[in-house]
Amino acid sequence: MKYFQKMKGGSSCPPGVHLSEILWSWVGAFIGISAVAVLNFNIFPEGDLIFIVGSFGASAVLIYGAVRSPLAQPRNLLGGHILSAVIGVASYQLFHAVPWFAAAFAVATAIAVMHATRTLHPPGGATALIAVIGGDAIHELGFLYVFLPVGTGAVIMLIVALVVNNLTGSRKYPEFWF
Repeated sequence: MKYFQKMKGGSSCPPGVHLSEILWSWVGAFIGISAVAVLNFNIFPEGDLIFIVGSFGASAVLIYGAVRSPLAQPRNLLGGHILSAVIGVASYQLFHAVPWFAAAFAVATAIAVMHATRTLHPPGGATALIAVIGGDAIHELGFLYVFLPVGTGAVIMLIVALVVNNLTGSRKYPEFWF
């Protein structure tokens, strides 16, 4: 009975967000994702290079919408994505014959490593999973996936976050680097 009572929650909804905060979050996310997407769809549309992965959408929520969260800081953004990409590629290469195991192993190991290195970034779990469940274009990248799209895209989004999140007096980014 006590177990199920914990599922009731213990507090009310979070407070509302000021309209200016919503607008700055929108501007940052739009510019950050645009910068990576333009590379992907306009500059290198015919090539084998991939510059955008789905986990960047979740990173945008954190680095443009929750700028003070420890999970949104540069150490977490870069470390979480890069470590998780390495783990995801290695998991696919080692266990691709058993895809369900490769997927579970990649995400669970990425979480453990991010915890151990103090780089927890929830989108990193998706980055690891994408390395396993992605299509041929992702799998053919091998460990290049760590640099293109993951590392490059995360750095581009970080640069946008540094610029946009510091344009207004009500925001400061980052809270910490290391």
